[in-house]
Amino acid sequence: MRRKITISELVAAAEQRGCPIWQVVLEREERLQGTERQDIWHKMKEYWMVMKGSLDAGTKPGNRSLSGLVGEEGALLTRYIEKTKPLSGYGSVLAAARAMGVAVVNASQGRIVAAPTAGSCGILPAVLATVAEETGAVEDAVVGALFTAAGVGMVIDEHAGTAGAKSGCQAECGSASCMAAVAAAEMAGGTPRQAANAGALALKNFLGLVCDPVAGLVEIPCVKRNAIGAGVALLAADMALAGIESKIPLDEVIQAMKEIGDAMPASLKETSLAGLAGTPTAREIEKRMNEID
Repeated sequence: MRRKITISELVAAAEQRGCPIWQVVLEREERLQGTERQDIWHKMKEYWMVMKGSLDAGTKPGNRSLSGLVGEEGALLTRYIEKTKPLSGYGSVLAAARAMGVAVVNASQGRIVAAPTAGSCGILPAVLATVAEETGAVEDAVVGALFTAAGVGMVIDEHAGTAGAKSGCQAECGSASCMAAVAAAEMAGGTPRQAANAGALALKNFLGLVCDPVAGLVEIPCVKRNAIGAGVALLAADMALAGIESKIPLDEVIQAMKEIGDAMPASLKETSLAGLAGTPTAREIEKRMNEID
């Protein structure tokens, strides 16, 4: 059985060697898998190609979920930033639009990368694509950032879990936002410690978030939570790069997420029995969906 690793260990290893977190993660995977480094890198690059495909598909006109409940939100935001100076900044709104687009691709049975889950699939690619454009980063830098994000996701999954059915949406969109924040901060030139602080700042603000999909579909409120998750990741990265630190280390935030998830009632963990899924409007939507079936 492989030993669980912590965020603090990843940061310490990167600091000691004077390298980014992604390099530590890549070399660890090389040892664990017994596979050549270039093969692992190539596989991650393939994942990025799929993510790029979902970003492109998500921005196409008329992109809608199979149920028709979601789909135009990303287009509306895109048109908004083309005409108006957005209140929360161009990059944040662009990332939000992209995140919703990818989430709708998932809801329309398109091809996405679960990062870490299908329900939160839009956050990481939207953030990385936006940061790459803002910083002029080359594709290899994005692939490296994916290894950083994957390393963080691995730690979260091993210590707390990333499934909504286990710990609510804090474990899905919260984990994705955390992964994206760490990767974004490092990609923008932040130190390993700053990157970890970005992840903690992001994840703290999702603690307690329930998983309450309307009619059991990964659409409402999931698609819009992807947008918010992308925005939080970018703001958390900016805060960390500015020198703001999380007083609670990321490893402890992850542990807190697990404890909150364990205490959360089953009705708020992907069962659609309560929360937004239990509202009168949601029940009407569910009734209509059942009549269509």
